[in-house]
Amino acid sequence: MPRLAIGLEYDGTPFCGWQYQQHARSIQAEVEAALSRVADAPVAVAAAGRTDAGVHALGQVAHFDTGVLREDRAWLLGANSLLPPEIAICWVRQVDGTFDARYSARARTYHYLILDRPARPALRRDRVLWVRSALDVAAMQAATPALLGEHDFSAFRAAGCQARSPMRDLQKLEVRRDGPLVVVECRANAFLHHMVRNIVGSLLRIGRGAEAPEWLAGVLAGQDRRAAGMTAAARGLYLSEVHYPDHLEIPRPASFRAGDL
Repeated sequence: MPRLAIGLEYDGTPFCGWQYQQHARSIQAEVEAALSRVADAPVAVAAAGRTDAGVHALGQVAHFDTGVLREDRAWLLGANSLLPPEIAICWVRQVDGTFDARYSARARTYHYLILDRPARPALRRDRVLWVRSALDVAAMQAATPALLGEHDFSAFRAAGCQARSPMRDLQKLEVRRDGPLVVVECRANAFLHHMVRNIVGSLLRIGRGAEAPEWLAGVLAGQDRRAAGMTAAARGLYLSEVHYPDHLEIPRPASFRAGDL
């Protein structure tokens, strides 16, 4: 049976997250319903990552199997005509039957957006975390090297995380200012539940001057979630890219541009 891969972007604000839930509106359910109507047959979709309620995506990848023959363009246009405006399929392509959107991935990149200014946002109210006072970006940058590499990230793991191991390889952690926004970029082989949001919450404590940059290394070493910062709000988080081996020829999303959001 042919296997198709799709690339998606979505505004997670009105959804309970990616994963299907019986009594809430999920992105997975909307995508499966649209593709099933195009196929005129049931379609089940598996994604690279199960984003939480309110989390957005620019580079989500999913796959599904179907015996229904349609041109890639027909899948794309047909599904998009049926999806709600907050969800769009960006590309469709046939892949080898061994491809798995989740398990074939080698890494994932998330971006987190913080707006630090006295005035609350209007247009970006559901797409950034707003803090009233200017953050010390230099202090946040000084803290990031402590988390790079393979570590036990228990201190940044949600209580309900179901991952078998807290070990993760954090390959990139950068903080930069992009106009009025402070952007946190994280890339890892995989992430624990709420890991990015908990890292951001800890960086916020440093950016506000509540902790010194050296504090973050101690939090990591202590492996105690209670010692870290708050869980930053979901609305500032974006799944921006899922990384695959080049030979799979999975299309890459456009470069993340905070100013365009």
